[in-house]
Amino acid sequence: MTQSNDFVNWFRSAAPYINAFQGRTFVIAFGGEVVADGKFRALTHDLNLLESLGVRLILVHGARPQTEARLAARDVAPHYVEGTRVTDPVALGCVIEAAATVGFEIVALLSMGVADSPMAGSRMRVASGNFVTARPIGVVDGVDFQHTGLVRRVDAEGIRRRLDDEEIVLLPPLGYSPTGEIYNLTVEEVATATAMAMGAEKLIFLMDTPGVLNGRGETVSQMTAVDAERWLQNHQPHSEDVAMYLPCAVRACRGSVPRAHLISRHTDGALIQELFTRAGAGTMVTRDTHDQLRSACLEDVPGLLALIEPLEADGILVKRDRTLLEQEIGRFSVLLHAGRIIGCVALYPFEGEDAGELACLAVTPEFRNSGRGDELLRYVEQQARQQGLHRLFLLSTRTGQWFAERGFEETGIDRLPQAKQALYNYQRRSKVFVKAIFSPT
Repeated sequence: MTQSNDFVNWFRSAAPYINAFQGRTFVIAFGGEVVADGKFRALTHDLNLLESLGVRLILVHGARPQTEARLAARDVAPHYVEGTRVTDPVALGCVIEAAATVGFEIVALLSMGVADSPMAGSRMRVASGNFVTARPIGVVDGVDFQHTGLVRRVDAEGIRRRLDDEEIVLLPPLGYSPTGEIYNLTVEEVATATAMAMGAEKLIFLMDTPGVLNGRGETVSQMTAVDAERWLQNHQPHSEDVAMYLPCAVRACRGSVPRAHLISRHTDGALIQELFTRAGAGTMVTRDTHDQLRSACLEDVPGLLALIEPLEADGILVKRDRTLLEQEIGRFSVLLHAGRIIGCVALYPFEGEDAGELACLAVTPEFRNSGRGDELLRYVEQQARQQGLHRLFLLSTRTGQWFAERGFEETGIDRLPQAKQALYNYQRRSKVFVKAIFSPT
């Protein structure tokens, strides 16, 4: 029964994402390893689900392990310069063969419709073609890269027509020149250029690691493009995948793509978890905004008072005087827009009970209904997880419905930590809301 309830609650919580994603274009990129190790079969189930929900899919695949195998069969050693393949005529032939074989395997798996399987009733049609125009890298530092190329242009209109016909577009790591030449491209460049040309809603990379990892080996769930650039500059060494894909995510978000995601190819269902849950399963890189979210300091007290005093006067928030606010400033985080405080939230952990109180979540009126409240909520939930808390609770007289829509459950006073129960104000009669959260494993 508990499992059934969990599923129902999850499915209901996914509704906003389903509504938001319908008709949107996602570019999903993965290396040839996903096909070589058999992981693409499970991925097809998730792609079928996305397509059935109205997501317009562009898949970009690589073929490196398949190419290496063909070179080895010819007793030819691969030639790389600073991580980029030098594609001579023999290597180009191997790349073409490998890309064609991988493409056929993908189409075959997407064509499955076995009864009593997640693909039952599936009617996914796949389109491919010469959508990517390429140019040669040329000679760099004395090295002639021969048939290794760079994306010159993506035929966005041609791809859009295929998507309008409810087809999935499949792009290999190959590009074509106006003079009829074929160039070997990287999967990450084809995916990034395509996502930007299409104005895709999301660019998603499947990789070996579960995302960007911090110093404790935990996945960083979200960062802006600026954060990502700083991370690349200040954290050495990176995993090979992060060094390859994170700069592409930054580039895409600097362009026309609102969000890019880095997730593990090894975790079954990671794509669905990343897209349809608040916690996600990898790292999401977002466009830079004029907003800054950080811990509060004493200099923020006047701005905090200006934000919360009208809400206190209206009875929405419990009154805090300046002295108390200064004493508790370390519990607060502030959201700034162009240097001005437009939002805040506080977290009060209760030691020994694995619980924390979410308090004083507020956004100035002109920035409400813009996602800022959700941003503050995600931030405080992330803080709670990092502190090892297992649940968040809050007391509310007016805004309980907003929190209920975001996974909080109304409950009784007896669910509060003992120390908080002793302080409960029965005259105010605040409702109690609780949400279970889980620390990263």
